[in-house]
Amino acid sequence: MQGWGRLRRARVGIAAAIVLMVAAGAGAQKGSDVPRYSAPEPGTPLCTLKIHVTGFRNDKGDAGGTVFASPNGWPEDNSRSLVHGPFPIKGNQATEVFEVPPGRYAVAVIHDENENHKLDRNFLGIPKEGFGFANNPRVLMSAPPFSAAAVEVGCPVTQIEIGLIYK
Repeated sequence: MQGWGRLRRARVGIAAAIVLMVAAGAGAQKGSDVPRYSAPEPGTPLCTLKIHVTGFRNDKGDAGGTVFASPNGWPEDNSRSLVHGPFPIKGNQATEVFEVPPGRYAVAVIHDENENHKLDRNFLGIPKEGFGFANNPRVLMSAPPFSAAAVEVGCPVTQIEIGLIYK
């Protein structure tokens, strides 16, 4: 029976990551540009992290972004993310902007086409909506490790581009 549990966890790994990223935007109002933060230490300088998301198959719904400061919770536990929020899609692309302290962060994004704040999947558990990670690692049956999706953020601005994947 243990083998079945491992197989199930592997199969839903990527789906869980993306569902949690969508959930990041669940508490925000549509079109809100105000992301939700885990407050940094007082006096910590903030740098701008601009995430350019490309490859949307349409401009329906919102883009959701999540930034993790450590592997703790990556990518399933959105409550442990440093910052997350929804962003509008314009012209089949979106730019997500977060203010974070300088450091190394892993980034995940999704395309919530129907704005139901979850990743829609088919009967096999394969995502029906787009998703992506910083550094655009190859994604097979599960989300990449924190280290594969981590980028160094410095001040004043760090820009990255993430291409969406549709399975």
